[in-house]
Order: sequence, then structure tokens, then C-alpha cells
Amino acid sequence: MIVKRLHESGIRAEHAYAAGFVSIGMSVITWCASLSVEKKGEERADRLGIFVGEWAPTFFALGLALSTYEK
Repeated sequence: MIVKRLHESGIRAEHAYAAGFVSIGMSVITWCASLSVEKKGEERADRLGIFVGEWAPTFFALGLALSTYEK
């Protein structure tokens, strides 16, 4: 039902896969940016990078579901 609505709204498997790769890139960027924050004394600044990195499997799973639905 969710996959059908996503497909009807114009979201394709390629969009979900691209979002997954963007999520991985954003995770690396936020992790690298957190290194300078941690040097200033704030601990656990890398949590945002980890949080964003956890989105990637969800986007890839949606991409797989959408590609199956498109067939």
C-alpha cells in the first residue's frame, strides 16, 4: 500500500537509491565536521553522522520494493 502510493506520487526506485547514496555521503560529511566539534570539548558530536547513516538501508529497501512493484 505504501509502495503503491509512493509510485503513484512519482517516486521511482532510482530516486530511493539516489537518496540512499546521498544519505551515505551526508553521513561522512557530518562525521568529518563533527571531528572539529569534538576537539572543542563536546563529546559524542558524531551522533548526527551515525543517525543520518542509518537512513541509507531504509532508502535502499524502499528502492528494492519500488523496483519490484514497477515490474
